[in-house]
Amino acid sequence: MDLIKKFKKDKISIIAFFVLIILYLGIFLASFLSPYEKNYSNRSLSYAPPSKIYTITPEGKLSRPYTYNLIRSFNPHTLGVEFREDRSQRHYIYLFNKGFEYRLFGLFKTSRHLFGTDKQGELHLLGCDINGRDNFSRLLYGGRISLTIGFLALLISFPIGLIYGGISGYFGGITDNVLMRVAEAVMSVPTFYLLIILAAILPSGMTSAQRFALITVILAFIGWAGFARVVRGMVLSIKNEDYVKAAKSMGQTDFKIITKHILPQTSSYVIIAIALSVPSFILAESGLSFLGLGIQQPDASWGNMLKEAQEFANIMYRPWLLTPGFLIFIAVLSYNVIGDTIRDILDPKSKVN
Repeated sequence: MDLIKKFKKDKISIIAFFVLIILYLGIFLASFLSPYEKNYSNRSLSYAPPSKIYTITPEGKLSRPYTYNLIRSFNPHTLGVEFREDRSQRHYIYLFNKGFEYRLFGLFKTSRHLFGTDKQGELHLLGCDINGRDNFSRLLYGGRISLTIGFLALLISFPIGLIYGGISGYFGGITDNVLMRVAEAVMSVPTFYLLIILAAILPSGMTSAQRFALITVILAFIGWAGFARVVRGMVLSIKNEDYVKAAKSMGQTDFKIITKHILPQTSSYVIIAIALSVPSFILAESGLSFLGLGIQQPDASWGNMLKEAQEFANIMYRPWLLTPGFLIFIAVLSYNVIGDTIRDILDPKSKVN
């Protein structure tokens, strides 16, 4: 409770917290918020710009929000593709628009989207990618992977590192030396080259989501070593406390002493480490997908969506393709701000004046 009270006093951290809430609500409600299904594609709208929304008619009258469809054409003078609005028909935007039938959260069927146009209309708030897929919808679906897959690694690496470091620091001596040498050997594995090898040897029949989940699990079994070394150092000092000696004199088992009396004293560091580790996994997924080692097309993630913006022409003439990079930046910054605030609260000595 004291942590929550102190956290509420930091306005920047509160803003970062609500930003993350909005991002996670967006991906959780992706099927409802996105105007199109994740597999929807219109090849005639390849690299189409964002749709313009109007509320004033050409006659100057106030109207329900509407948009125009885009027509693709080739300009023989510039030798480039251009898009112009088809002003012959307006397509009005409706809330709770009826679209394709799909399952919401996997619980029940619904055919409603938060917004959309009639069946003949096209509405793309952030334009389309090279295959004519709606970028706004793909951002919501892709965020499900980019923002959640890191928690899988945390659920594996942190319990292993916590127990491993606790045993090493508690028993000391030969046990400590052997366990720490193993941890150092694990830490010496070159992660980047291991990723390349894994990407090459994994079965080709796996989906990209299964492929990256497996890579994340394997990396989690390697990433626990650094965390275990820090826990071990903390346990070395905690095991000499009076309450630990009292527990030994009462005949409690070593395992019970480690799990009940020692490891809970490292909770402050564990909370800080979790908060600061999540953004590193977000960046790892984005980087791997950007390099083609993670999520593969047609599945979406913020990393492989950002890959389309690596060409100079796309950066200059299609800036909407940079939106995944902006969302990665916002998510990582929010996690870092929250992590730093939690660290300052739980470990005031680490705060630099």
